Amino acid sequence: MSDYEVAELFTVPRSRRVLAPGAVHLPNWLDHGQQQELVTVCREWVRAAPMKHQVMPGGGRMSVQSVMLGTREPYRYGAAAGPRLPELPEWLMALGTRAVAEAYAPGTDDDAAGPVAASGPDPVAFDGIERVVREHRPDSALVNFYDDAAHMGMHQDKDEFSAAPIVSLSLGDTCVFRFGNTETRTAPYQDVELRSGDLFVFGGPSRYAFHGVPRVLPGTGGRQLGLKNGGRLNITLRMTGGRGGR
Repeated sequence: MSDYEVAELFTVPRSRRVLAPGAVHLPNWLDHGQQQELVTVCREWVRAAPMKHQVMPGGGRMSVQSVMLGTREPYRYGAAAGPRLPELPEWLMALGTRAVAEAYAPGTDDDAAGPVAASGPDPVAFDGIERVVREHRPDSALVNFYDDAAHMGMHQDKDEFSAAPIVSLSLGDTCVFRFGNTETRTAPYQDVELRSGDLFVFGGPSRYAFHGVPRVLPGTGGRQLGLKNGGRLNITLRMTGGRGGR
């Protein structure tokens, strides 16, 4: 048993957490079999369209490796996230649709003593949430791979034509996910551990919040999931609203 697995025996069970209206963390959303299946298909995608390190407009080279699936014109200013596969699988679209529906279902947050009363406010609610859930259908997926040294600076996802929620699925090693505010890259922000199988959805008032990954925690799940050298895979499902969308 690894040190991480031993530590897990003494960890308080994690539960659904609402960080802000529209920003929801659902731990253990994918079971182990579903995680392994996603790792397997990620390998197939990468064989068809190898990942690469994105070079930013200023010349900086990102430490994360990426590949894009889905629409041919997914971003307002042109996709530069690496090679793209031509289609997003129907089952992955359906998974993204289900993720938004379950994240935005009335529930509890980490500060609540119990289920939110039917007559009381739902901490995740925001104007138009019913329409957002009803109409959500991803048309693009960005797959990122983080090795032990990789990180992602604070940024906003604002290149898409659509303001639909972002669906984030974590596989492999745990990361520290920094979720901030919509105005600045600096504080206030909240740090959340995203472990293998976790779901994070952010939309509504939180759709354009700054967010990033300051670090990955090596040896916390990658090898156990079959990633030979460890590391973290992150799949983000999006409705881009581009002309190549469905």
